[in-house]
Amino acid sequence: MTDVADLRSAYLGLLKKALRSATNGPMDLHHPVRIDEGPFVRTTVQKWLLKRGHARLMYPLTIDPGVDPEGRRFVTALPPGAMTMIGALRLDNLEQCVTDVITNDVPGDLIETGVWRGGATILMRAVLKAYGVTDRCVYVADSFEGLPPPDAERYPADEGLNLNEYPALAVSLEDVSANFERYDLLDDQVTFVKGWFRDTLPGLKGHTWSVMRLDGDLYESTTDALVNLYPGLSPGGWVIIDDYEIDACRKAVTDYRAANDITEEIIEIDWTGVCWQKKGG
Repeated sequence: MTDVADLRSAYLGLLKKALRSATNGPMDLHHPVRIDEGPFVRTTVQKWLLKRGHARLMYPLTIDPGVDPEGRRFVTALPPGAMTMIGALRLDNLEQCVTDVITNDVPGDLIETGVWRGGATILMRAVLKAYGVTDRCVYVADSFEGLPPPDAERYPADEGLNLNEYPALAVSLEDVSANFERYDLLDDQVTFVKGWFRDTLPGLKGHTWSVMRLDGDLYESTTDALVNLYPGLSPGGWVIIDDYEIDACRKAVTDYRAANDITEEIIEIDWTGVCWQKKGG
């Protein structure tokens, strides 16, 4: 007879595949695009081709990075219907962090800052459901209008990070809410926080968190999240940084940790994601 742990694992495993759109059938497979020169090369090449009348680029339809025969890393195209861009390893890490705080009774709610289509927060809510947790909420924090223009005067590290020019990064609150509903996970344990982080996150100061997942790309967005949320992270709780490969994001993390004497080991998840666990006591 299948036990509860096996059923829970099967449910969350299938959900993670669905969020990555990895349950799709065979599709056209062509050459991947290497990103040896930085994370935005693929988008730049695609825009260049589109301007010249080419319909689209063709890739293996998976969001998970791979390695070519010469050992160089590449990422591939976002499959249609994917709810997340973060890939299998970062989804596994998120599940592990949420499971850890449940198992060890680390108090606090869960939050992601920068949610795109909502995939990571959908997984957070699914883990709570799989473990029968009814006394924690998932906070879904985003402008739901894309990223803000870089304020290079106040945050020089953000100069040139014009991610606000990419409309595909702007997903409405209504669309994200509908994505939760598609997975039967929209309920009163999901709280949406709409607006620029500089305006909304100060209102969450003093709240208790057990898992914080930060996906803001910019120095400003990352700093806003750390300054306003990290003091409320319970000992034993986890902070996950999605964009550590981006210089501006990494500098924001480095500066905040140095200013607050944070010495916990930074754990590498994959090529761009890292996390650490707040010390107990």
